[in-house]
Amino acid sequence: MSHPKMNDTVLLSFIGKLDNGEVFMTVEKDKPFRITLGNTELPPTLEQEILKMEFGETRKIRVSPDEGYGPRDKNLIQTIDNQQMVDSLQPIPGMIVALKAEKEGVEQKVPATVLTVEGSRVTVDYNHPLAGHHLTYDLTLLAPAPKEDVH
Repeated sequence: MSHPKMNDTVLLSFIGKLDNGEVFMTVEKDKPFRITLGNTELPPTLEQEILKMEFGETRKIRVSPDEGYGPRDKNLIQTIDNQQMVDSLQPIPGMIVALKAEKEGVEQKVPATVLTVEGSRVTVDYNHPLAGHHLTYDLTLLAPAPKEDVH
């Protein structure tokens, strides 16, 4: 067996869980996750562990909030007017919405989770949904991605 190298494109399957056992993502072996190592698509700790694995190997990998999606930032929880919702969307708690935000003079759509709706006021959370959580991946490094799949 061999190890992947940085910039290799590989196929993975995994189950990602929070500390409370809640599954946040499942990728089955028959529909693997295709990723190029080094493209910052995964938390760095997870990527470093994958680089140590052999193809066909399965490992349990734990990622802390600081190594994953960062700590929760209370400043990213904001109350906005319902009129700021895109396309006159009727928000409900738990819904993920795209809101307009300006960054460096350019208007962008930014994802946010609706926390509460009180009349015309909507409280949203711009933190990544996995921010502040310890993450555990039961991950299998399946194989190098077939050349015809690499774009």
